[in-house]
Amino acid sequence: MHRINPTSTPAWKELESLSNELSNKHLVDIVSTHTRKFKYEANLKDFRLNYMRNHLDDRVLDAFERLFDQTKLAEAIEDQFNGKKINETEGRAVLHTALRKNTNTPFILDGENISKQIEGVLSQMEHFSNGVIKGDLKGYSGKLFTDIVNIGIGGSDLGPLMVYEALNAYRKRGLKAHFVSNVDGSHLARTLQEINPETTLFIVASKTFTTQETMANAHSAREWFLSNGGALKDIELHFAALSTNIPAAEDFGIHSSKIFGFWDWVGGRYSVWSAIGLSLCCTLGYETFEKMLRGAEEMDEHFRHSTLRENIPMLLAAIGIWYTNFMKYTSHAILPYDQNLSRLAAYLQQADMESNGKSVDRNGEKVNYETGTILWGEPGTNGQHAFYQLMHQGTPKITSDFLASANTHYPLGNQHELLLANFLAQPQALMHGLSKEQVQLNMAKEGKDQNRIKQLTPYRTFEGNRPSNILIYSLLDPIQVGRIIAMYEHKIFVQGCVWNIYSYDQWGVELGKKIATQVLDEMVSGGTPNSDPITTRLIQNLQALRQ
Repeated sequence: MHRINPTSTPAWKELESLSNELSNKHLVDIVSTHTRKFKYEANLKDFRLNYMRNHLDDRVLDAFERLFDQTKLAEAIEDQFNGKKINETEGRAVLHTALRKNTNTPFILDGENISKQIEGVLSQMEHFSNGVIKGDLKGYSGKLFTDIVNIGIGGSDLGPLMVYEALNAYRKRGLKAHFVSNVDGSHLARTLQEINPETTLFIVASKTFTTQETMANAHSAREWFLSNGGALKDIELHFAALSTNIPAAEDFGIHSSKIFGFWDWVGGRYSVWSAIGLSLCCTLGYETFEKMLRGAEEMDEHFRHSTLRENIPMLLAAIGIWYTNFMKYTSHAILPYDQNLSRLAAYLQQADMESNGKSVDRNGEKVNYETGTILWGEPGTNGQHAFYQLMHQGTPKITSDFLASANTHYPLGNQHELLLANFLAQPQALMHGLSKEQVQLNMAKEGKDQNRIKQLTPYRTFEGNRPSNILIYSLLDPIQVGRIIAMYEHKIFVQGCVWNIYSYDQWGVELGKKIATQVLDEMVSGGTPNSDPITTRLIQNLQALRQ
């Protein structure tokens, strides 16, 4: 990939100058200019972005076009889609986009037709999930499966869990998914309390079949199964594996026909499109999963072939860079006004912060600019009664994405209209705020005396000037979920390219795992301490409390 420090480009200097000017203007004044009206929108069919409430104008967008050109973004996009090994620190291509490309055209990578391999795994997933849903595959007692337990962690958990919640309206007959990730025994134990071993299918999701947390939970689930009516020969009926380590999965007791492979060019946090989506196929139906792939493919084509002014992921990336690097905002809130997207923020925390949480560039040099963004959020309207106070009147500088569906799967009374009213009101309030004069006028109308008005005015005044992006779509269906996920994937990729960092490795995650192994050895063996003195002392404290 190209190794260009973005701060050395003319466009970066231009954006710095523009930010000095625009940061001193109130958002209301920027938006109200006659050149702005209804310009800043982009569409992909019935999926729409409105980014009018931002501190930017045509000059900023023109400068970002030059920045993207000067950092060779177009070439980087083609390198990824064409299978170049852009994950250079791990020597891998990055081809999660190939998983959702609906074509019979061969894609040759390292001499192999990966299109054929992808088609083979998808066919295996379709056949298996249809067997679960139709009842052709049953438990050891002949009963139909009622529960699917997905055991994984990171991308093997957050992706399918988020999508399962998002598409809950599409669940098949009586099939419920459970997602176990935490090595804390309570996570698995609480799930086991809800299920029947005769009617439960366990899916163990670990590429290497050695992931510490996943395998600890998998072995505990296996012991529970064998202790509650299951026999060794029944494991192959009740367990499936998503892994490339076929021998280890077979040693566990899983039949080869129930081992679903994927590839080293699929990163964990981008793997929901792969065999990691098997729990979704089994509970939502393969046809739902396939529609999600088509929605993502639509966003891929939109991203690959649209200019900046029309390109939704590219615009979101530019806006994010603008506020992170030039306007000095500290975090970004993901605010879906849809309870079914309750896990979207958690999913994007991994996708974004694990990808772009880097401080070394592609030249191996320490960066001298901000990379990555702190992401957080909750569904509306719950968040309004929790952290919106800080968003409206707090000191941190926060940007936000508001998401909502025009229609609902659950038409109860006027609740969806109430939800949308709040969805529309909050970003308006964040931008406009409430002036001192309006506050005083309102209290005068309430009959408050002048002393009380003077006392309360500072507390009731809102400065506004808080930016936001608005994303709306017709209905949260499989197509839209595919678009949403792919949109954020591409946003993350664009930002990593501009910041000149490797978005597809995660060495920080590996460090913690290695140290945990050392600490575990010291805790179990009780031998010579190999941790730092503070950790050794904490181990002693914990052991004393356990006794």
